[in-house]
Amino acid sequence: MKLAIYPNVSKPEAYSILMRILRYLYGGEHKILLPIEEARYYGVDSYGVSHIENQSADMALSIGGDGTLLGVCRRYGMRHVPVCGINIGTLGFLADIEPADLEKKLQKILQKEYFLEKRLLLSAYVTTGHASKLLGYAINDVVVSKSGVSRMIRLGLQINDTHLADYKADGVIISTPTGSTAYSLSAGGPIMNPNIDALLITPICAHSFFMRPMLVSDKDIIHVEVAAPNPDIVVTFDGQESFRLSPGDRVVVKKSPFTSHIVKFEDTDYYKTIKKKLWKKD
Repeated sequence: MKLAIYPNVSKPEAYSILMRILRYLYGGEHKILLPIEEARYYGVDSYGVSHIENQSADMALSIGGDGTLLGVCRRYGMRHVPVCGINIGTLGFLADIEPADLEKKLQKILQKEYFLEKRLLLSAYVTTGHASKLLGYAINDVVVSKSGVSRMIRLGLQINDTHLADYKADGVIISTPTGSTAYSLSAGGPIMNPNIDALLITPICAHSFFMRPMLVSDKDIIHVEVAAPNPDIVVTFDGQESFRLSPGDRVVVKKSPFTSHIVKFEDTDYYKTIKKKLWKKD
């Protein structure tokens, strides 16, 4: 088996987890790949590969929290490579391996004793005039928001061919069902089971009574227009990658033709996960 491993170097625990993986797989017929920078950082240069996502892999492992996993999912969604998360973060909705179970779960991976959950991805484009450009993909959300001073911005919202509203807000979140427990939840959006075929539009602090979170079909195409004058506006993918917008730009978000495949070991009830992760007692 060929495994691509992505450790989050900002987390001190990532080093010990990586060493445990390397020791467990040492001497076998398995090939380990690490991004070249991370391999050098940890002093395991022989595992380092430039442009690692262009190399073939049977599975990608992330070492970190859900944020680390999201970044790896964006890399591999269009390549149909399953992604498995080792959780050293906080909530860990998506990462399915806890450090205490690492070796046991690695053995399950080698024996192919797991299943894959398909998660919807978003594609986002920016249209300027008559030119359209693909900006990227998101597994949680695409957010159009201000990046500078604390003032509301003017946005226009259109779904398919229908212009719904022009309004002031701090921004707008377009999320997948997976992302409903992320930024959208903090902004007042509902929790969605990831098996629901829908997209969620959540305004951020809208200065209008009629702008409320809205569920739409996953076949709908969502347009967010940046009205003038609106300086310092950005579009952000999963809270990790961002691109600056100009007045008059239009962000177009729709369901991606690709899906992310996340490794799971047990068919856990989603609502039990919600109870454990969100409503657990301190």
